[in-house]
Amino acid sequence: MTTSSAADLGYTPPDGGWGWAVVFGAFISIGFSYAFPKAITIYFKEIQEYFSVSYSEIAWVSSIMLAAMYGGGPVSSILVNRYGSRPVVFAGGIMCAVAMVRRPIANGLAMAGSPVFLCTLAPLNQFLFDTFGWRGSFFILGALLLNCCVAGALMRPIGMKPAADQASKPNGTASEHGVANGNSAAASEGKTRCMETMDKFIDLSLFKHRGFIIYLIGNVVMFFGFFAPIVFLAPYAKHLGVDEYSAAFLLSILAMVDMFARPGTGLVANTKWIRPRIQYFFSFSVAYNGVCHLLCPLATGYSGLVAYSIFFGIAFGMVCALLFECLMDQVGPQRFSSAVGLVTIIECCPVLLGPPIGGALVDIFKDYRYMYYTCGAVMLAAGVFLFIMNFYNYRLLEQERRQQPQRSLQLSVTEKASMGEEEEGEGEELAASHA
Repeated sequence: MTTSSAADLGYTPPDGGWGWAVVFGAFISIGFSYAFPKAITIYFKEIQEYFSVSYSEIAWVSSIMLAAMYGGGPVSSILVNRYGSRPVVFAGGIMCAVAMVRRPIANGLAMAGSPVFLCTLAPLNQFLFDTFGWRGSFFILGALLLNCCVAGALMRPIGMKPAADQASKPNGTASEHGVANGNSAAASEGKTRCMETMDKFIDLSLFKHRGFIIYLIGNVVMFFGFFAPIVFLAPYAKHLGVDEYSAAFLLSILAMVDMFARPGTGLVANTKWIRPRIQYFFSFSVAYNGVCHLLCPLATGYSGLVAYSIFFGIAFGMVCALLFECLMDQVGPQRFSSAVGLVTIIECCPVLLGPPIGGALVDIFKDYRYMYYTCGAVMLAAGVFLFIMNFYNYRLLEQERRQQPQRSLQLSVTEKASMGEEEEGEGEELAASHA
């Protein structure tokens, strides 16, 4: 973080030290939050048979979990701004590690919690199901999720923000006219404070930010095809005749590759070659996901699914590691918290609808291949859109930088000319008075 940014905050965020404990806390909370909706797909086939529901209906289980998490973004954003990260995470929120010099690496390590926990939860869920059934397994998993509260305890407050200076109010007896004016002024002041408070917690001016709009549109399209392939990976393997434990192990393979891909992507993104054009790197990651899904139907056996899981793990990890980092690159650290809230509440719609739409395709065609084709095409389209629009945005930004000195020079010339005219006018007036 720059010196000016730190001065605006009123405190200096830690660079290292306890900051890595915060990363570990984010590792735990993100691990449970993102891995649980994916690992629970192990139970889908049995729950589907128990309740006699379709693929599209069973897909609502994971999609509702993910959408509820994304839909809580604005609430989490407001609470973090008001109370700080520790109480929010302790209550079940998600803390995003920000304001660190090495934040791409920190983001990669924190987001690695999801694959690490998925790698563990996938075979654990199969074991719990065989031992306790899906109902008993849910009780045990619910108890495990309480560890997110432990992660919240690691979110130690950095320091108190300086309190805003409040103007002193005059005391004394006022006339009726003065009281009326005072009431009108108080009402106007109350509306102004309300708008200022809303802008402080949720910065709606972001919708005028060109880079933010590009990021938002690309991500909304992307999330329609982002989660469905991983939600249906284990059921797809069982559909091809793979045994239950081997199907669950596919999620573990994906998670293990994902676990190394996320911090590795953070390291690559932090290099001097990638960092200035990180938006292109993110566009490539999204398109790479789409290519993986388009090639998935070529896998007709377990070995093919293993290969798909490896490449999908790399692609999935790349996107997840860059997701928030690219958002911060677009809007800056000061507006990041508000941007996360706005992005997640809008993204919850495609996150909610993506897996059920994929399940509906399976119900209609009685085949998983068309679901993977659709998700691949959507992801590829999102990646191409992000690449083209970011290229256009970079060119506009470069033009604006070149024009800025010229505008400053023109403004300076205009000011000098106006000052000269004023001095000339004063001279004429002085001469006329002497005459």
